Amino acid sequence: MADLVVERPQGLYCPPGDFYIDPWRPVPRAVITHAHADHARAGHGHVLATAVSAGLLRSRLGAALPLQGLAYGEAVTHHGVRISLHPAGHVLGSAQVRLEHAGQVWVASGDYFLSAHDESNATCAPFEPVRCHCFITESTFGLPVYRWAPQVEVFGQIDAWWRANAAAGRPSLLMAYSLGKAQRLLAGVDASIGPIVVHGAVAPLNEAYRAAGVPLPPTWTLGELPEARQLAGALVVAPPAVHGSAWARKLGDFSDAFASGWMQLRGARRRQGVDRGFVLSDHADWPGLQRAIGATGAERVIVTHGEEAVMVRWLREQGLDAGAFRTEFGQEDAAPAPRGAAPVAAAGEADDPKAGG
Repeated sequence: MADLVVERPQGLYCPPGDFYIDPWRPVPRAVITHAHADHARAGHGHVLATAVSAGLLRSRLGAALPLQGLAYGEAVTHHGVRISLHPAGHVLGSAQVRLEHAGQVWVASGDYFLSAHDESNATCAPFEPVRCHCFITESTFGLPVYRWAPQVEVFGQIDAWWRANAAAGRPSLLMAYSLGKAQRLLAGVDASIGPIVVHGAVAPLNEAYRAAGVPLPPTWTLGELPEARQLAGALVVAPPAVHGSAWARKLGDFSDAFASGWMQLRGARRRQGVDRGFVLSDHADWPGLQRAIGATGAERVIVTHGEEAVMVRWLREQGLDAGAFRTEFGQEDAAPAPRGAAPVAAAGEADDPKAGG
């Protein structure tokens, strides 16, 4: 029986349906799992995505985006392929794509969040296991070393760092990808500690989250702070590209930190030259990947972007039919440039399309 999804130069392709999933080149018909720049590219003739992600997608790809929005679980049929979108728990509107055709069910996960703990990303619908014959899974953090601590512990660490800096009259620069991670941080920190300032790349995405009903604390940009002295005790949330930039130097004497799954690796914080590293990711860790794959009941698993070889080997040891797709999806949670490196972006250009959750 022919595969429901294959590799093509434009991206992952569904032959019977004649459409692509998260294509990295313009195509006539695309299903987009979420609004991160490595999955959502411009130039497609028609886009199918979750309705709740419409604001984010249009803010990134243009107001004229030819978008058809679906509710989670709602199905459409195209050329005999039944397509439905299901929560991935990664960022607002993120989805897994369920395909059904000729008795086969395949699920392309996109990026998703699941860990060993019974917790979810508070800013989006939680991951929903979908039973299938073949599961196409990400593997960004597909190594046994990646095991996330309970997020309440991580937010406690961030709050303690911010509180100590505020007591010392120092701003706290917390670097995180502007879409998804920034909003998760804002929703999780103790906003009573002080004012919260966001970079210009973060502010419009906050508004898209608020418009979708996600509660976030009040935030200001640097120019909007009622009093300049309030910056001394502020939490400043900005993308990693501001590291070492003229924009960051406007903060004066600050302490900086990076929130990323890559901070799990010993020495990562030291190598990047930030004061603190907080292990917080919007991707599944090693136990989360195992849980997600097991919950699908799939006998065949295809691994994409990340530690494919390690995950494929582990899956085969479990008796599963496992292989890999080569994709152009970026490595999210990319670290900031080491301190002293040349600034990589101006204030309005600090979104690295290969950095993220």
